Order: sequence, then C-alpha cells, then structure tokens
Amino acid sequence: MKIHRFIGPFDLTQKSLQIKDKEIVNQIKNVLRLKEGELVELCDGKDISAMTEITKINKDSIDVLIEKIEQNKNKPKNEVSLFCAILKKENFELVVQKATECGVSKIIPIITARTIKTGLNTERLQKIAKEASEQSGRINIPEISEPIEFKKVIEIVKGESILFDASGELTFEMHWEARRRQTEKISSKKFLCISNSNSPCSIWIGPEGGWTEEEITKAKLSDFKIASLGPLTLRGETAAIIATYLISNLC
Repeated sequence: MKIHRFIGPFDLTQKSLQIKDKEIVNQIKNVLRLKEGELVELCDGKDISAMTEITKINKDSIDVLIEKIEQNKNKPKNEVSLFCAILKKENFELVVQKATECGVSKIIPIITARTIKTGLNTERLQKIAKEASEQSGRINIPEISEPIEFKKVIEIVKGESILFDASGELTFEMHWEARRRQTEKISSKKFLCISNSNSPCSIWIGPEGGWTEEEITKAKLSDFKIASLGPLTLRGETAAIIATYLISNLC
C-alpha cells in the first residue's frame, strides 16, 4: 500500500501533533480521501521523517499519532548546487522538478550573456520542488534562490565547480576515484565523475544559445572544470537533468 508523504515544519519530537497546513489538510481529506486509522509519512524538511497514524479528521485540521521516527536515509552521494541559466517558463520548471527528483541540494537561476528570459515565479518553483520532493521520497526540499547574474556569482562560488557545454564542442578529460582508491581514466565527452566524492559541487548549465567565449574564459580563470555531456547538442533542460543526476548519484 502506498504511503503518502508530506513535508512541512512539523515538530516530530512529540508523541502526537495536529496538522493545520490548509494544503496538506485538503490533500488528505478531499483529494486522497484518507480515513482515520490510515498511515501518512511526515517529514520536517531537514533530516527526520515519521510514520504517523491519522487519529482524527477535523474540519480544518488533522490529528496524528507518531508511531516511528527515522533519520534521512535517502541522501544522494554528493551535495550538488545547480547553477542553471534561466530558460523558457515550462523548461525551467521541468529542470526544477527533475533536478529535485535527482537529489539536487540547491538551484540557483543565473542570468548569462545569452539569457533571453530573466523573470521567474520563485514561489511557483518552490511549490514544484516541494511536490517533487514528496513524490520522489526526499524528506527535504532543495533551496531555490532568486536569479543572479553569472558575472557576479562566478567570483564567489567555492568548492568543486564544473561548467557543462551542451553543444558537443568542448571536451574535458577527467579522472575519477574508484572504490579501491585507484585512479582510472574515463573517456572524455561521454560522462564525467568528480574525484572528491561526498563533497559539495557546483554544476553550471548555459542558456539556449550556449555560453559565450568570454564566459568560458572567466570560468577557466576561476579554476572551473569544463566538461561536455557528449558529441550531440543538448537542450538546456536536458543537460541540467543529466548532469545533476550523474554528479549527485553516480560519481
């Protein structure tokens, strides 16, 4: 039986609690039509989740009894921040949804030289990220920041940074650390892995028109790694989703 999951600022240290969030109450009562005695999973948006039993369905709230508490076991291998150029509305929303499912920690919309659209509905994106987190089994929601210009943010980023070229033109030969801590060469252009697993990493995806030569030069001067996702030209949203999954889970 499917157990439905809800994320919110729940205090899971108590034996019981009352859900008052209007959206969650409506979802449980009117959409899912759950009954007293059924189970729901509540997550505090940080590192704790709890299996709870519905004990009473009120007009504007729902009472639950906490039966079992667990620490977050669904973390990806690496903590990834996705710096993605703002794409067309539906495309960027798709990036947020799928990158969340892939395990991204933060999503930072960036404005590049070739960015056409500069405005975003951050509140809607946060809702999409919340729903994707609940659906995919996460107990936390990725942070989504306000848009920032590429030339401003590139100078303050710390940690491993990889700029992906989706045009198939750039190549970058990298190495990865095998389980036995042996260094093996991976063919460039196909996919890439980071050597320092379990550490924060920033991945950067350009706009529909791609990166300019000036932006690539700035990235190199900031010690970014430049990488390709293959010889074919990828759409921005495709590159963002693939890169997020690879770096978050496989490297």
